[in-house]
Amino acid sequence: MHEVKVYDSSGKLKKVISTKSLNIRSNKQLEDPSLFLRNKRGRKALPTLPKTQ
Repeated sequence: MHEVKVYDSSGKLKKVISTKSLNIRSNKQLEDPSLFLRNKRGRKALPTLPKTQ
């Protein structure tokens, strides 16, 4: 993985995301993919499971 550079609309560098933070994010996503799902228009939200007592 390579570092990611984020630019604003005028072309100025806003931030650089390091490879270490990208690896941490990918590990979290592998453990629980529902953390990074976005509810876009037209999609149904994932149903939550009822908690058992």
